[in-house]
This record gives sequence, structure tokens and C-alpha cells, in this order.
Amino acid sequence: MFQSRSFSKDSHSPTRSWLATPAELHEAIRRRPEEVYLRHGSAPRRDLENWSQAEREILGEFARPRRAILVKVDGIQYAREYAPATADGYAPSEFAAGDRFPVRFEGDKMFVKRPNGRELQTTIVQMG
Repeated sequence: MFQSRSFSKDSHSPTRSWLATPAELHEAIRRRPEEVYLRHGSAPRRDLENWSQAEREILGEFARPRRAILVKVDGIQYAREYAPATADGYAPSEFAAGDRFPVRFEGDKMFVKRPNGRELQTTIVQMG
């Protein structure tokens, strides 16, 4: 079901600005080695290699361009990421800051109803 009380808070961000501070970047790198450790079957004595791989992964994710739309729903701002390749021709110019448009939620997905009637599927990356 679409909610019509939603509106765009901001336009679009081509970068991963939601991981903006050095402290947040360091924290993301600090948490990743355990994931790497588990992916490698909990192999012992690979701490340095796991940390190095974690650092490469996080820095690579940080550098990779991403597209996001910032949307405010019931006073909560959501940074929602979308993939241009699967956005069905969506262009950031379809919405302007302050535009009202319907949205619906399904789990961690939010579907934004575009002016042409099609939906833009997004995934939550931050809310606040």
C-alpha cells in the first residue's frame, strides 16, 4: 500500500556520503575482519591477512560510486540506494527537493512511485 504523506528531502548523492567520517570508516574496517575470518572457514593465524583484506574491501566500497535518494517519511529521513542498471530508466531529475510522492515499504526495500507511474526500488542504507 502506498503512503502519500512522503516527500523528497533532498536530491541525489553519487557517492557513499553516509559513511562520511574517519571514525565511521575505521569502525567499518574494525568490524569486517571477523566476517573475513568466518568466510575463510575460521582459519587460524590469519589476523593480519584478514585485517588487510577487510581494509581493502571497505575502502573499495567507499570509493565505488553509488546512487541514493534521500526521502523523508513521517519525520524520519531515509537514505535509499538504487542501482542505475536496474532503475528502469530512472533519472535523478524526475524529483526535486520538496516534491511529494507516494512510497511503500517491503522489508528493507522502499518503492518510490515515479511521475510516469513506474516504481523505483531502493534499499535502505541509513535512517535517522
